Amino acid sequence: MRILLALFLLTSISIFAQRNVRDSIIGTPMIAVHYGANWTAGDLYQRYGFMNHIGILAGYKTSRNVFLGMDANFMFGNQVKTKGLFDQLVDSYGNITDVNGDIAKVLVYSRGVNVNFAAGFILPILSPNENSGIFIHGGIGYLLHRLRVETQDQVIPQLELDYKKGYDRLTIGPNLHQFIGYSFLANGGFYNFYGGFYIQEGFTRNKRTIFFDQPDIPVSEDVRIDIQYGVKIGWQIPFYKRQPKDFYYD
Repeated sequence: MRILLALFLLTSISIFAQRNVRDSIIGTPMIAVHYGANWTAGDLYQRYGFMNHIGILAGYKTSRNVFLGMDANFMFGNQVKTKGLFDQLVDSYGNITDVNGDIAKVLVYSRGVNVNFAAGFILPILSPNENSGIFIHGGIGYLLHRLRVETQDQVIPQLELDYKKGYDRLTIGPNLHQFIGYSFLANGGFYNFYGGFYIQEGFTRNKRTIFFDQPDIPVSEDVRIDIQYGVKIGWQIPFYKRQPKDFYYD
């Protein structure tokens, strides 16, 4: 609730302090929260299926409609394609047991983050004002993804503490992204949004030296091509400077 209240107050400030968006191109700081729906390709497709992104886009739109900023995303999903991850922990009955001998439930999810520098521009095409239109940006940054192993409240000695690292497939490397869509800044009010299509290409490497489920197979040190592509939609908040008041004297 505090976050929502803060966003509302910031939006109110931008609304009541805004300048004439309709008639001129305005330079302004901006921040946006967005959701992305992603599909995987390349080497990433071998590990994960559909993934979600929740993130922020923050930066500055100049008076020439050039955008410079940062794009950051938390990545998550539950479609893990890696097979036989815990086969060596399964007993003759097909179960994994915890420290008390009870049948354990082990859950595996995909997790990750990426942070990118973003540079682009807005073309005022099919737009209600000069600050809205086709939005294009791209950039370079950092990508990390891994498997998250959860055992709920059960204690499984083979999956506790640092032992999880033998299964998590931690992967890190540089990342590129490209986005094309539409950005809308309202003439008045807080209906400011953007949405479009994007693709990200990670050039990553495995960071673990051994996979516990495949101890006899050397971990590849080759560069991976981890691709995600999909759609993104976000709500953006511009921070307009207040126009100076004119004073008239008799």
